[in-house]
Amino acid sequence: MLTLQELGELALVERITQWLPGDSRVITGPGDDCAVVRGHTDAQLDWVLTSDPLVQGIHFADDATARAIGHKAVGRVLSDLAAMGAKPAWGLVNLVAPGSTNAEVVDDIYNGMTSLASKHGFLIVGGDVAQGSVVELHAFGIGELPRGSAVLRSGATIGDVLFVTGALGGSQAENHLCFDPRVQQGQWLRNWATAMIDVSDGLAGDLRHLCDMSKTGCDLNASAIPVSLAAKKLDDGTPPLDHALHDGEDFELLFTIPEDNLNLFTEAWAKAFPNLTCSMIGIMTEQTGLIRCIFPDGESVALEHGGYQHFNTH
Repeated sequence: MLTLQELGELALVERITQWLPGDSRVITGPGDDCAVVRGHTDAQLDWVLTSDPLVQGIHFADDATARAIGHKAVGRVLSDLAAMGAKPAWGLVNLVAPGSTNAEVVDDIYNGMTSLASKHGFLIVGGDVAQGSVVELHAFGIGELPRGSAVLRSGATIGDVLFVTGALGGSQAENHLCFDPRVQQGQWLRNWATAMIDVSDGLAGDLRHLCDMSKTGCDLNASAIPVSLAAKKLDDGTPPLDHALHDGEDFELLFTIPEDNLNLFTEAWAKAFPNLTCSMIGIMTEQTGLIRCIFPDGESVALEHGGYQHFNTH
């Protein structure tokens, strides 16, 4: 008997998707940050659909504040929508909790959810509740964008330049609970980026998803990767760069820009978002699936499959 632990997350997803039908209304199915669907053939808007579970002991520790838990549940969905360039619209949230849970804790969870949702014009319009052994939030989100304009993981081409917003590697310092999803930036990037993904499983892991879908490789400039101050302060024996490459849950945007648009893009970004850094960290190559991290002394290290995966015990 094959168990999920033996199968692993990625193989499990492939196994599940065999059972999912599609039709002409499904523009982008499983395999991206969100699905993209079109209500009818002459519709001028596409709908972007995503969902995310948030489970106590997996996605947040027992001592996490209720408000932070709610913030993260909505933030993860908003980050997925941002990675497609979508404008948030509506959401549903299912709550699972033990019967002994204090009702005021639930109030604080929903306070955290609605505070972040309202900031981005995201309306939580319903959901359901159930009893369970631990607290879980299962969030579903819908966004919208002009027909055919979703930024997919598969759009990068050889020579495109790789960028990432913000800084990476700070999730262990609780940044994974208080992050600000890059919703406005994602919509703005719809006019610039050829491919995009949010950094939820770690830079190395999510870059691999982008490379695999785009059928490219990538050369990373190790010295250009923006390592967060929180990662540099961690005293756990792991180099800060490794935290930036592998920790995940930074919820920044990783995207590619055509080389011909590089100067125009960097100037436009600086004007549009003067308070958010955007770092040029690599270039897409023709060696499909090969991700190399190149150091200032010329050393080149091929990155293996990395990032967080469910059911992985290693």
